[in-house]
Amino acid sequence: MADSKLTLLSILLAFIISTAHCSLLPEIKKQEDQEPYVGINIGTDVSNLVSATDLVSFLQLQKITHIRLYDANSDILKALAKTKIRVIISVPNNQLLGIGASNATAATWIGRNVAAYYPQTLITAIAVGDEVLTTIPSSAPILIPAIESLYSALVASNLHTQIKISTPNAASIILDPFPPSQAYFNQTLTPIITQLLQFCSRTKSPLMMNLYPYYVFMQNKGVVPLENSLFKPLTPSKEMVDPNTLLHYMNVLDAMIDSVYSSMSNLNFSDVLVLVTETGWPSKGDSKEPYATIDNADTYNSNLIKHVLDRSGTPLHPEISSSVYLYELFNEDLRSSPISEANWGLFYGNSTPVYLLHVSGSGTFLANDTTNQTYCIAMDAVDPRTLQTALDWACGPGRANCSEIQPGETCYKPNNVLNHASYAFDSYYQKEGRNAGSCDFKGVAMITTTDPSHGDCIFPGSKKVTNMTTTVVNATQASGADQIRFISLFHTRTSAVNGGFWVLFAVSYTLIYNAFFL
Repeated sequence: MADSKLTLLSILLAFIISTAHCSLLPEIKKQEDQEPYVGINIGTDVSNLVSATDLVSFLQLQKITHIRLYDANSDILKALAKTKIRVIISVPNNQLLGIGASNATAATWIGRNVAAYYPQTLITAIAVGDEVLTTIPSSAPILIPAIESLYSALVASNLHTQIKISTPNAASIILDPFPPSQAYFNQTLTPIITQLLQFCSRTKSPLMMNLYPYYVFMQNKGVVPLENSLFKPLTPSKEMVDPNTLLHYMNVLDAMIDSVYSSMSNLNFSDVLVLVTETGWPSKGDSKEPYATIDNADTYNSNLIKHVLDRSGTPLHPEISSSVYLYELFNEDLRSSPISEANWGLFYGNSTPVYLLHVSGSGTFLANDTTNQTYCIAMDAVDPRTLQTALDWACGPGRANCSEIQPGETCYKPNNVLNHASYAFDSYYQKEGRNAGSCDFKGVAMITTTDPSHGDCIFPGSKKVTNMTTTVVNATQASGADQIRFISLFHTRTSAVNGGFWVLFAVSYTLIYNAFFL
């Protein structure tokens, strides 16, 4: 009798598991369809650019699955055939006039650049022009006719459901972008933008936007914190708050995206998604661009990738995570001045990395992440007395290991507060597990991916350290740094669904067990 009960119990449990799993499949499929991704732009103003075949091999090696071209390069499109790499191709601005004026020209363009390669080459979208409304306003009247002509050609080829059409826009089409709730489209452009949004709504195409927090920061230094631009954790006092919605913005990109959604809402559009076709940070600049550094570029792009793949959405739309395309794959060394124009790439033209991104735990995007090491150091040009107060707190109440910065020890020299504070800050930061908010010290510290170790002085966060002592050297107590509060926006729907399944499993198991064995 017991054996028959066990058999029946097993069958019932298998049924429950099977039923619950089947009920999850539509939700999982829905999430897969809407999964945000990180793609990358490929500019070709590069001396000694690798061949199209080698380029595609490099993309596969780096696990890059989405790219955007600034034209419809036939060699690259051929090389992409039978790969899983998805590509946005572009109509250059100088071809708009011909396409917008002639349906035949549009049909020829689609036949030559799309139908000739699809579906062997996975073309997902066509970007018609680039920032036309702001860079060549004289061509604005022809933009929508060009888009409509290309769409008609796609319909004729029965490709209109597989391939979307839109046009990348500069952030400057939006006025008064912060707070996001007050943003609106430039009224002189509203007639054309309205037509564009009507097209996007009708064809389920995205509104393509080129969004650069770097330029927002450079144009608003002293108002927009650098940390906010780089996705770094913020103290509550530095958070941007929309006074109309009371939403807290932890980074500039989210605020820019929400300003687009608010602007669309003002025109009564609520069903068009934002696709960020360009964003990035330069790794080198001239004296007028001191924040164009490898460290900042690494920090921005690494944090951006994590933010997108975390699927945390924006404060206004936490249910929607915009996909983004990084600008860009290679440093385009043939670009003219300023210096930063040639230094947006993740790699040099010979495919060696400009810097190593820190994207561990963010899926398989990019294989050039060899370390997830970060350090906390003191910022330059900080008042020494303020820095000393933070140092005292770190070595005192913060219980950082400050033994190595004592006289005669390996990190005592150079004997100055900047050096000693950097070591103490990093000790505290590593002790706290590099948690968000543990590298601030009232605004005098910053996170870096560059190892600050020097000579025999090995910082606590260095991979060279294998055994760290736990000795705590007391310093004078000071108010130094407050414990920072960090609000995480990370959430997933899968966790909630799976959690519900296991609750169902546990309850069902208990009921069946009680019915059969008690």
